[in-house]
Amino acid sequence: MAQTRRQFLQQVGIAGGAGVLYSTMGALGLGAAAETPAFAAPTRNDLNGRSKKHVVILGAGIAGLTSAYELGKAGYKVTLLEARQRPGGRNWTVRGGTQETDLKGTTQRAKFSPGQYMNAGPGRIPQHHLTLDYCRELGVAIEPFVNQNADAYLYREGTTSLSNKAIRHRTAKADVYGYVSELLAKATDQGALDSNLTAADKDAVIGFLRSFGAIGTKTNGFAYTGTDGRRGYEVEPGAGLEGGTTASPYALSDVFASGVGNYFSFEFGWDQAMMMFQPVGGMDRIPYAFEKAIGREKFVYGAKVLGLRNTSDGVEVVYSTGSQPRELKADYAICALPPHIAATVPSNLPTDIIAALQYARPTNAGKLGIEYSRRWWELDHRIYGGITNSNLDLVNTWYPSTGFHGDRGTVIGYYNTGANATAYGALSPAARFERAVAQGTKIHGDVYSKDINASFSVDWANTEYSRGSWVGWPSQIDGIYAKLLDATGNIYFAGDHLSHTIAWQHGAIVSARATVTSLHSRVMTR
Repeated sequence: MAQTRRQFLQQVGIAGGAGVLYSTMGALGLGAAAETPAFAAPTRNDLNGRSKKHVVILGAGIAGLTSAYELGKAGYKVTLLEARQRPGGRNWTVRGGTQETDLKGTTQRAKFSPGQYMNAGPGRIPQHHLTLDYCRELGVAIEPFVNQNADAYLYREGTTSLSNKAIRHRTAKADVYGYVSELLAKATDQGALDSNLTAADKDAVIGFLRSFGAIGTKTNGFAYTGTDGRRGYEVEPGAGLEGGTTASPYALSDVFASGVGNYFSFEFGWDQAMMMFQPVGGMDRIPYAFEKAIGREKFVYGAKVLGLRNTSDGVEVVYSTGSQPRELKADYAICALPPHIAATVPSNLPTDIIAALQYARPTNAGKLGIEYSRRWWELDHRIYGGITNSNLDLVNTWYPSTGFHGDRGTVIGYYNTGANATAYGALSPAARFERAVAQGTKIHGDVYSKDINASFSVDWANTEYSRGSWVGWPSQIDGIYAKLLDATGNIYFAGDHLSHTIAWQHGAIVSARATVTSLHSRVMTR
């Protein structure tokens, strides 16, 4: 059955992520929505004697924190109600002593050594994200995150001749690009594209392909031989007469049958820039910096929201920090809870707003941190940071981008989503660890199962107050999603789910800033 353009784009988005989707839309002439107007932060001068408005914010995740921070700078009174005992929401760094009980009643206590940690939620920040602007403003030190490493591995389990082998990323990339270039150069030279290219164009294309794929000249049929060193060496160049020895490329049919080239689209994703960053010491440095800037006294931790109501002159929120419910009245509320959780809070919100909240589709992600007392990935594999990709249920293995040449380090043993995350989440933490180590050993060898000091795993679908890693929408253009973009009475909504950068802190920030702008504009006109 022929696909519609929308169905095609949906599949692109599922396979390659938002960045690849938007790139594809651009190639098809379907440009993304116009850029969000520049944010003009409200200031105390704006209020100019107006009575101080009180805004209660439900949820101290990144959206709630950004809202409180920007409103607080302008002189608003803010109160943040957070069910957890910490700020950040899904921005969560697990360290030694961290204890978490999931929705199934299973409790884990992390035993990571001092200085070791895992970022259970967001773990990297692209350069163009506003998250970095707030790191600068709040004084959060950052360091590079190695998002791609040519010496990390690609691993495909299967039945091809290249299956079940750990192949260096550089080797796979050299062979894929080389053979694609060889085939396209031959086709171009033989006139297959004459209806599309002038003679000068053909020469230019072939010139590009010779550089791009390191292929030969027309004399040798534009053959890709892999002899320029791009794919690595069996014997590396050295002193004296040692010029190095390269291995012959894998056979063309084997390369494409293996599917290793399917990973490279990752590099083109808008949010997957190769140079990325992380806060020094853990991603939760960001929410704790927000907490300090906002003022610890404005937070109520352990506050479970039991009710939310619009009133004639403001809002009423019922919450509990223990056995007795409490009531808080304010002029406005910003609900920064995950939408599928916000929908369950008793309220007098209209039915169409409840339906819009329920329209969100939670997805799942899982992570496992494994602390090793020996940095074998550096010592034995010469891998310094980066990510190994596989079609195993681990999907991604992250090597630490900090602590180089140290005594120990923490590897993200798996970072998976969807069905793979759900399968791991169904296991006990001990069983997740056991399975992940067995799978990781297929890629890295027996060293992967040795010198292990501690581990901790996260199943976001069964993590209280999140119940999912992020959400998706069946549509963001059919009018249902849009109902949450405006105030409902005196209640506003914010979160990464109300952006086109879902699952990134940037999305939570831009949503919060849009909400703050809307609320402040309303106050200024009264």
